[in-house]
Amino acid sequence: MQWRYSEPIDGVAIDVLRGKNDEISTIDRLGGVLDTLAMIRQSAGQALLGGRLAYPKSEDVSVMMQNAFANLCQGSDLNRPQTLEQLLAGVTVLLPMLDVIPNAAMFIKDVQARYVMANRTLVQRCGLKHLQPLLGKTSAEVFPAQLGPGYTEQDRRVLEQGLVLEDQLELHLYGSREPGWCLTHKWPLYNRDGAIIGLAGISVDLQSASETHPAYQRLAAVDEHIRAHFNRRVSLGELTRIAGISVAQLERYCKRVFHLTPRQMIQKVRLEHAHRLLHTDMPITDVALQCGYTDHSAFTRQFKALTGFTPRQYRQATENVGHEAKAF
Repeated sequence: MQWRYSEPIDGVAIDVLRGKNDEISTIDRLGGVLDTLAMIRQSAGQALLGGRLAYPKSEDVSVMMQNAFANLCQGSDLNRPQTLEQLLAGVTVLLPMLDVIPNAAMFIKDVQARYVMANRTLVQRCGLKHLQPLLGKTSAEVFPAQLGPGYTEQDRRVLEQGLVLEDQLELHLYGSREPGWCLTHKWPLYNRDGAIIGLAGISVDLQSASETHPAYQRLAAVDEHIRAHFNRRVSLGELTRIAGISVAQLERYCKRVFHLTPRQMIQKVRLEHAHRLLHTDMPITDVALQCGYTDHSAFTRQFKALTGFTPRQYRQATENVGHEAKAF
């Protein structure tokens, strides 16, 4: 006996067919999905217009779907799948909705760091038209030799050490060779026995500043100060004096307005300047000094943490690669 669940989301009907002998409880595996659908409907005022769900703001729906993807992948001790294939059976239900989120790339990889699922945004940013060519490949195989291994190295740490990445600011390359900023999340996937069976990740494009926030004018002065003085040490103390608020308020308001912590704002400005200088013939030690790093090794460590490769590798990549995809 089979049963069907059908839920229209922005004109897309999601159908789920399950047999009575399935190893995973359908209700358990779809719990996060159904909760998310309920939240979207509640946010929309439970109003259907012309047979379609009346959405709240698109960015709110995007966050809801990202959370649903994360919750469904992580699960709980009681409803974790035994295999990656079982997990994918549940996540596939969300894929049509994840495919229409333009500002977030979402993916799942197996224990060999190979893609087994990706949404349309990631597929397109890899320069592909369809998902199939991406499946079974690692980032090292998808992206140029100067870039790919660094991304796969990060995946290995998640898979082998159980490393969890949360809100990690990362710089990626787009086809125009211009830098693009993302906040990346990666976490290991566990089965019922506590063994890692893969990893899941979300990389969200950094949004523009929220100019309508009441604290925007104060924080705009902070941002201007950082951009004027990033080539030296910038302390939280001087930023709080400019804004006239406490450190805790500064941290909170910066996250709300710029979607970054104050330290991430400083890192972002420095790395943007480093990106420009690495396109010149300036020695890397001088690039480090120009960007506020008195220690060349500290600059290299920070740059690799945010980009996945060293300044020298980055320079080589931008010289040799004519069309870069966004990498995860």
